[in-house]
This record gives sequence, C-alpha cells and structure tokens, in this order.
Amino acid sequence: MKQPLLSAILALSALAAFPSLPAWAQENAVASAPSVSAPIDIGSRRELFWDDYLIDSAKTTATLTLHHLQLREIVINSDEPWEGDGGGYYNLLNDDGLYRMYYLAGKQLNADGTSLSTQPFTVCYAESRDGKVWTKPNLGICAFNGMKENNILLDSTAARFDNFSVFKDSNPACPPGERYKGVGVDCNDHYLWCFTSADGIHFAKAWQMTNKGKFDTLNIAFWDRHAGQYRCYIRDFHSIPGDDLNAGIRDVRWMVSKDFKEWSDPVLLDFGGADDYPLYTNAAQPYYRADHMFVGFPSRYVERKEWTDNFAQIPGAERRKARMQGHPRFGLAVTDCIFMSSRDGAKWKRWDEAFMSPGPEDGYNWVYGDCYPAVGMIETANDQPGLPNEISMYAAEGHWSMKYHRLRRFTLRPDGFVSFNAPYKPATIVTRPFVFTGKTLSMNFSTSALGYVRIKLIGEGKTLESVELFGDTLDRKVSFASGDLESISGKPVVMEITLRDADIYSFKFNAE
Repeated sequence: MKQPLLSAILALSALAAFPSLPAWAQENAVASAPSVSAPIDIGSRRELFWDDYLIDSAKTTATLTLHHLQLREIVINSDEPWEGDGGGYYNLLNDDGLYRMYYLAGKQLNADGTSLSTQPFTVCYAESRDGKVWTKPNLGICAFNGMKENNILLDSTAARFDNFSVFKDSNPACPPGERYKGVGVDCNDHYLWCFTSADGIHFAKAWQMTNKGKFDTLNIAFWDRHAGQYRCYIRDFHSIPGDDLNAGIRDVRWMVSKDFKEWSDPVLLDFGGADDYPLYTNAAQPYYRADHMFVGFPSRYVERKEWTDNFAQIPGAERRKARMQGHPRFGLAVTDCIFMSSRDGAKWKRWDEAFMSPGPEDGYNWVYGDCYPAVGMIETANDQPGLPNEISMYAAEGHWSMKYHRLRRFTLRPDGFVSFNAPYKPATIVTRPFVFTGKTLSMNFSTSALGYVRIKLIGEGKTLESVELFGDTLDRKVSFASGDLESISGKPVVMEITLRDADIYSFKFNAE
C-alpha cells in the first residue's frame, strides 16, 4: 500500500475514534497519532517507559512493571470546627515555589452515624514551601459560626459544593483576572461551573461550563500547551439499568475547549477494550517532568451486593452497619486506586492491578473513600540526606470515621510509576526507529550489584555501544565506547537495551 493512501486511511480511522469532538479537536487528535512507518521525532524531551509507544514489542522481552507508593507522615489534620471526616478531594498546584492546596471540608454523617450530615461543605485552603510542612492561613473571607478567622475560601453562599479543583491557567491568552480557575459542581443546578481568581485565594463564580455529566466527584481541568486547548476530565455513568443511577457503571469522560466556555460533548476514555468496571475520581494531569504525557489515578469503586461474615470481621463493623441505614452502599462499597497513562488524553494504558490499596485493617479503612489521591505532585527533598529527590503524592484517610480526617504524604522515585524490568536472566528492549536532538544521553535506572544495563544505538551505517551501566540513579550520563551521539543526532536510530536484574524508567537526550 502506498504511503499517501495509508496516511489517508489512518486519518479517517483517527477521526472515527472521536465522533463527538468539534472539527478543530479532531484535527488535534489526528495530528497526535503516530505514523506507522515514519521515525518518531522525540527531540530532546524525556521519554518514559510506561507504554509501548516507542517499543518494538515483537523484539522486546523485558516486562513492563508497575511500582507503588511508599507511606510517609501525616501532613494535614482536619481538626478545625468547620472541618470533619467527610471532606477531601484535595488538589494542589505549584505557584512559582509556593504549593497551594485546595480541599473540601465538612462532616460526612449525623451525630449517630446513620445518615448523611446536612452541614454544607466548604472549600478550604492550605499552603507549603517544601511539600512536607503545610499551614492553614487565616483568610478572613467566609464566616463560620460568626467568625472569619479560618481558612475557608468559599462556602454555601457561593454554591452547594460537592467538589472543587483549581489550576493555574498557563494559556498565554488568559486574562490576568482569570489566571486561577476553579472547577466545581453546584448541586443546586447540577452544572459544572467555572470560578475565577486573580490571586488563587479570592474566587468568584463566573460561568456555567456544561451540564452534560454527573460530576459527583473531583472534576479536573488544565491547559494543554502542546495541543493548544483546555482539557477537562469529568464523572458520569453508563449502562444504567432502568432508572437506578447507582446501579450503573461509574466512568471517566473527557472534553475539550478553546476558550474554557464552549466545550465539546464528553467522550468516554478509551482503555483499548479492557474490562469495564466502575471508576470514581480520575486525578488526571500532565506529568510535570514530561508534560507531553498524561497520568491519572482513578479510584476503583467496588460494591459487594450483600453483608457477609467477612464484613463482620473487619474492625469498625458496627459503624459500617449504622451508616448502611442511610444507604447499603455506604457500608458495602470499598475503593482502591489504579494507575493509567496517555499520550493524547483520549487513549489510555491502564494497569488493572492496584496502584494503591487500603492497607492493613485499622478500624477506619477498607471503606468507600479510601485511596483518593490528591491531584498534583511535588518533587521533595529526600528524608535521608544525600539521597535524590522524590515525588511526593498525597491521599486522605479517615473517611466516615466520625473521628478524624487527615492527609498523608507518600513518595515515589521520579518517573517511577512503571519501568521495564529484567530479572536475573537478561532481557532486551528494542525501540521503533526514532529521531533525537542532542549531544548526550542520560538514563533513569536501577540495578543490583550483579545487574547491568547496556545500550546500543543503531543508525544508518553507524552503531554506538555504551559501557556497562550499573547503580541506582535518576540521571546517569551514558558513556559510549566509540563514536559520539552528535554524529547521529537528527538521523533515524533504533535503541537496543540489554538489562539484567534491573529496572529502566526513562531516558533523555540533552544539549550538553
């Protein structure tokens, strides 16, 4: 088949995958789809070993391996009178080194624990300079019990909140007064609303975005600089039997906009035919070290259909039974969290094994509301002096406890969500042809003392082979036994990697 005809077929296939998007968004989707024959131009961007986009799967024997967060300390306690065990939906942003955290606060249950509280939720604020020590400033904006000495940004006079997320708009055309945008559902009219702010603190209700969705979880929006459009990831349901919404399958959908006012119809995420199970929060976001990649941490909703002796043996069974008087699912549902990644925001590689699980039973976990990661991540100093920085992520605990609600920090190696792994027996990674720009190559990898990584770059008429690499580093400069990278920069190459008892997370070509 000749290349022009093949390209036309690929373009039509891509358009068919996004039938409800406007024409300009379909064009962006088609442009992001890689050609099956042309070398992939990666320039000098960081490439993650999270999927098979660059990989010749037929020649690769190393295995994609999911990694997990390491538990750290409590960083925020919801211990103020306006807070409680029903808040959450934490989300954060980096504002030139000041980390801003936004979250809901309120009580989940009434005094006897048998029905939902009628106390309206408020939107609260905390901030940090290092990602470890967080403070709740007295903002003086909203009154609680007649006092404005609190960290409440918005209360029920603005909307009846079910969720609220904030991002700093990096669109160059964004007016200064709208630089910070809040996205939240108003349960009074069931619209998703935009709130705007010039300073990230004082927000005003601005305009309705859409009512095409359920929105009853944290809905996330951001500016995609590569596509030149806004993306928004929302909650909805599908396969609803009769009129029983709760019996439907909870899902995640995406929509796009050029101006944050007119939005495309929401489209289900494409998981490539994977099992269709309920997903709750999505926590979708660009990855801060390689923002051409998107990551997401959807919470997985699992509702058992009846009470069994296993529920009776989980600590906290009496509280669980009490809240089932409000609705059976308040006691029968549990949640965990999975990891997903994408290059176009529409098609996602999803790992079905849990990325986070509730952990050892402590009397207040294994509930509906566990494992909701905060949106956003911070690169923090390692607690051990001399060791490299880590990614800090955050998740709440104590939901429904009637005792406490708090935010815990977790850590992970940068780029370390997924790696290509080889055991004691050596394995290989072979890429598709690609073109790079740069003079040096750095790798994020770890090996055992016996393990190793060897890299071969094969171009037209030239092959470069690295020295043996070993150790555990985020940024090892690769030395080549002969030749130099600059001589093949800008030319098609294939990378062959041999590894033994090792993990490789990412690589990057650099100018120096």
